[in-house]
Amino acid sequence: MAKPELLRTFIALPLADDVIGQLDQVQRTLRWTCPEHAVTWVKPASIHLTLFFLGEILLEMTTPVQAALHVVARNTASFTFTVQGAGAFPNLNRPRVIWVGLSDPGGRLTMLHRTVNEAMETVGFKPETRPFSPHLTLGRVKPHATREDAQAIGQVVGKIEVGVLGQVRAAEIIFFRSILKPTGAEYTPLKTFPLT
Repeated sequence: MAKPELLRTFIALPLADDVIGQLDQVQRTLRWTCPEHAVTWVKPASIHLTLFFLGEILLEMTTPVQAALHVVARNTASFTFTVQGAGAFPNLNRPRVIWVGLSDPGGRLTMLHRTVNEAMETVGFKPETRPFSPHLTLGRVKPHATREDAQAIGQVVGKIEVGVLGQVRAAEIIFFRSILKPTGAEYTPLKTFPLT
């Protein structure tokens, strides 16, 4: 019997090329100053804002997911948010994820995240329970990094000044497939849903 086809998938907002260029500059600065070999850096062209990570799903599940996202997009107006600031999760003393922040005073990103979360719950996915912290991941500290490396990374991230890198027009949601390769994850859009 053939094994069912599984796709590793997520839902995200894409970024404009000019913002990706700015993120590339910030990442280059961090790469120069962070301990070498202690961080896995995300390719700038692959940086996006994840709204929901579905994980590995059966091929036939893509149909109800797309139907739910079509409804979300049809009922969501496009909006703008600002890319600015930098930090690390869970904190600068024990950094695991290095990020650039997003400013969304109107709460539209949070609202969109909640709407997508609820839509995915209706098609059978477990809702995300952690509070939504909108961010763009620049790099991940490697599990084997020493405590000294982690502290040095935290100090570098704490000192870097990242002002406003640009505005992003949230005009579409993309349903992505992620293929894990030795060179890093490759993302392929399965379907794009324009916001109204």
